[in-house]
Amino acid sequence: MGAQLQSGGRIGQAGGRSRAYRPMAEINVTPFVDVMLVLLVVFMVTAPLLSAGVPVDLPKSEAKAINDEDNKPLEITLTHDGKLFIGETEVDRDRLVNLLTAMTNNDPERRIFLRADTGLSYGQVMDALGALNGAGFRKVALITESSTKRP
Repeated sequence: MGAQLQSGGRIGQAGGRSRAYRPMAEINVTPFVDVMLVLLVVFMVTAPLLSAGVPVDLPKSEAKAINDEDNKPLEITLTHDGKLFIGETEVDRDRLVNLLTAMTNNDPERRIFLRADTGLSYGQVMDALGALNGAGFRKVALITESSTKRP
């Protein structure tokens, strides 16, 4: 498999056959292809896990997916214990609006994704949503997991 042998078909003096073998100088790429396919599978499995930094149990919804027209929307996360994150950085509720205003350069058209744990009360989610609305941010989207239709 790794090296291919060729014979030089010489007939000896005593009537028997003696062969001269010469190795072929070819590289076997099969192990390389196997390793690359395994790496591809590993990256395909781990890539979806890298998309969300803070683990949150999102509620189910039948809403359509949002068009990703902004290159980098800001992501705000409310965890089940009431902690507030911008991206993967924990922030205080009092600093939320000031940080977002600074991060967006006071651009109210910047898209903001709000991810909230399903165990939170309606009031906690509306408190964060109201703070964003009060600061003038108009493009706020609530992120959910897609639910499959049940018969």
